Amino acid sequence: MSTPIRPSIGPSGIEQLLRRDQPAASVRHSGRIDRWLVAHLQRSIAPAAVRLELWDGSSPYDDSATPLGSLVIHDRRTLIGLALHPDLQFGESYMAGRLEVRGPLEPVVEALTRLSQPHATWRDRLTPTLPNTLSASRRNVHSHYDLGNDFYQLWLDRHLVYTCAYYSNEQMSLDEAQLAKLDLVCRKLRLRRGERVLETGCGWGALALHMARHYGVHVRAFNLSPEQLSFARERAARERLTDRVEFIDEDYRNVTGQYDAFVSVGMLEHVGLRHLQTAAAVLRRTIRPDGGRGLLHFIGRDVPIPLNAWVRRRIFPGAYTPTIAEVATHTLAPAGMSIIDIENLRLHYARTLAHWSERFALVKDRVRQAYGDEFQRAWELYLAGSQAAFATGWMQLFQILFVPRGSVPPSWTRSDPHEVPRVT
Repeated sequence: MSTPIRPSIGPSGIEQLLRRDQPAASVRHSGRIDRWLVAHLQRSIAPAAVRLELWDGSSPYDDSATPLGSLVIHDRRTLIGLALHPDLQFGESYMAGRLEVRGPLEPVVEALTRLSQPHATWRDRLTPTLPNTLSASRRNVHSHYDLGNDFYQLWLDRHLVYTCAYYSNEQMSLDEAQLAKLDLVCRKLRLRRGERVLETGCGWGALALHMARHYGVHVRAFNLSPEQLSFARERAARERLTDRVEFIDEDYRNVTGQYDAFVSVGMLEHVGLRHLQTAAAVLRRTIRPDGGRGLLHFIGRDVPIPLNAWVRRRIFPGAYTPTIAEVATHTLAPAGMSIIDIENLRLHYARTLAHWSERFALVKDRVRQAYGDEFQRAWELYLAGSQAAFATGWMQLFQILFVPRGSVPPSWTRSDPHEVPRVT
């Protein structure tokens, strides 16, 4: 998610304004400086056709043009925050109710996102990247994935697949597209009955169970989320698959054994840039050198920049979305792996997020009652911002298929895996 509001005023000048800030309750009318600053902000987002409005109803927007929507700034603190650090303060202010979006949220956020290309800001360059240690990784997983299975069951598909779906045709429902994604992964890996498969970051177990049920493989699936593991184990027992699937509470760095296939869906972005070479060591020791293969499915970038500051603070602490070059250089090459196929499914993820947003909107009152208004607004914005990021190309969704260097690829062509899934 990006909020490219860039006024022609430097940080030092805004800091002077910030020192003159007053509590919101004491500000009834906007002043000359308020109107000057919002005019600069309005000019910087002019191509988006999004109207800015101050707390007293005043706006610098040209009323002769119909806006896509409006951002209503409820106090001076929010105005200055948007000018000083928009990537953080847009989310903070929306979450707290100090910034209001009038009009459709998703199109407004997408229009703002389209204004600029992904780039690293001076804050990104100065912000230290903290290592994802074993303890930090467990805390980060807990903060996002252990919010409660009941929460995710409100708006995900029936199998709780919390990653990009695959729409082999545009009429697919979310449930159909998620099953199509699970099967696409299996077919790309050319899984064969009796093989041993390692999955790292297994979520609620949908892929592991799908591999075992439909392809007859034996799966060891690793995860750090107690909530997800509990759900996965209960489902495995209910579906009588405990003899073929083992769900393990352990960090990916501590996996043992050697396997015919390695798969990771939605976990690499939680590894962190500093630990990409650590992941290489895991691949090197776990994938069978003769006939083994692996697949990485992850959110990535075209250019190396950190995740949005607000998303890092409120949604995905410790996350980093790597580029293809970073994964190839720091993970696959050191692991002795050769890339044999890359596919970008970013528009599939934009559609997945659109479905999630639609479903979340239907239950947002229940989310607010259970978790509070700030939580509900944060997740509403997170889903809308993520949809915009994939729709505009700020984010990519890569699937990389690879094999040990010098070994034979699992297939002669790539057309077969993209045929209509054979399971329903």
